[in-house]
Amino acid sequence: MYPNLTSLGIEHPERIESYSLRQEAANDILKIYFAKGKGEIFAKSMKFKFQRQSKSVIVNSGNREAKEVSEINRKLTFVTDELDKITKKRHTDVDIKKKILDDLRHLEQVVSHKIAEIESDLAKLK
Repeated sequence: MYPNLTSLGIEHPERIESYSLRQEAANDILKIYFAKGKGEIFAKSMKFKFQRQSKSVIVNSGNREAKEVSEINRKLTFVTDELDKITKKRHTDVDIKKKILDDLRHLEQVVSHKIAEIESDLAKLK
């Protein structure tokens, strides 16, 4: 089902909870976080390093001036596509519910602060 993840040595892709991706010099660092197992204190994670691919791009066609640029490794794009399928499928409903609850809590705070402000203004009038 997930050939690129299994090629990295991930035996149970269904346990993947999230991932992060960052650039470090000429490498992209992928860190995959797994759901905690029963009795585990910390969630397991795996870290992978992918060499960025470099290529020359013509900046000025008049004098054929080129610039060296780097881009994400092609294999890493396939891996992140599979990770997106796993993590988005798992978190879509939870994320929507969390967003609604966060919005509701924020609205409660805004309303309570506004009520306190109005009450303070009323107290000044007496």
